[in-house]
Amino acid sequence: MRLIDHHCHGVITGPLDRRRFESLLTESDQPAPPGCTAFDSQLGFAVRRWCAPVLGLAPHASPDDYLDRRRELGAAEVNRRLLAEAEVDAFLVDTGYRADELTDPAGLAAAGATAGEIVRLEAVAESLEGVSAEGFADAFTAALDAATAHAVAVKSIVAYRHGLDFDPARPARREVTAAAGRWLRGGAGRLDDPVLLRHLLWAGVDRGLPLQLHTGFGDPDLDLGRCDPLLLTGFLRATRDAGVAVLLLHCYPFHRQAGYLAQAFTHVYLDVGLAVNHVGARATAVVAESLELAPFHKVLYSSDAFGLAELHHLGAVLFRTAFDAVTGEWVAQGRWSPGDAARVAGLVGAENARRVYRLAIDCGC
Repeated sequence: MRLIDHHCHGVITGPLDRRRFESLLTESDQPAPPGCTAFDSQLGFAVRRWCAPVLGLAPHASPDDYLDRRRELGAAEVNRRLLAEAEVDAFLVDTGYRADELTDPAGLAAAGATAGEIVRLEAVAESLEGVSAEGFADAFTAALDAATAHAVAVKSIVAYRHGLDFDPARPARREVTAAAGRWLRGGAGRLDDPVLLRHLLWAGVDRGLPLQLHTGFGDPDLDLGRCDPLLLTGFLRATRDAGVAVLLLHCYPFHRQAGYLAQAFTHVYLDVGLAVNHVGARATAVVAESLELAPFHKVLYSSDAFGLAELHHLGAVLFRTAFDAVTGEWVAQGRWSPGDAARVAGLVGAENARRVYRLAIDCGC
């Protein structure tokens, strides 16, 4: 099953001590209690099962042995092995979060893949300098045009900054000016004004590129109860004739709701990235649920890997394994034909992403 990872981040190229490594195995912003470890999780077990052999260890190697081997090989070799063994044809990379710590898209492409950039709307707005309240809207449009000149998509983290229960209407120019004035007077730091967030979303729609939206779980900076994609229903109605694909990222534990939206709205797509890694041995159940309501041409693959090449590798391995197990069972039961299973694997793995993002990638599909 060839894969295009339609949403991920770069990897850390320097050495990692145990504390830092374990911090990247969890969405928590707090370390495990004394005497406990982040390795005692579905994700931690999956690293020891699937990544250890790539580094020359036996499956289920101990955390100490795994980290010792990682240090012995060095970050560059670890990253090279894990990224190459993921066998991903293209990485679409969100460069809007802690980019100074991570490889850029070209760095991931060095593993033998193609790479593209996803531009984060909030990061573009927060990078504006010397802008006035009256000039904010035009300055943002110009900055977004420049930032997306070679990008494949834009992304919003309105789920983190406000929640998905926002007013779906495009804000009026006077509202944007007033909101920009409040934001600038407050120091123009973290952009969390709901009017400005709506303006960024609609500017992204106007840009004409696919629009990615974080939904579902993440770190404690978000309120999960306000990240149910069903809260986007009004915005999806408002954008259904805009000619722009809306990609619901991650979605768990609301992936069934996202499947409904993908069926109800022709411009809506989903993935279960991030979740597949974190649920580990339960990935088969999550992948099966993501295929319940959503049309198969609406389901994409992503890892949402951040920092650790292990997460890029695991995303690919666990998704392939889960997809094969789910569809293999349906074939064995006579519910699907082998030909249909192979065709849907091609859609979900790469063909849907190539179509949505207009990627000229020969992935062997």
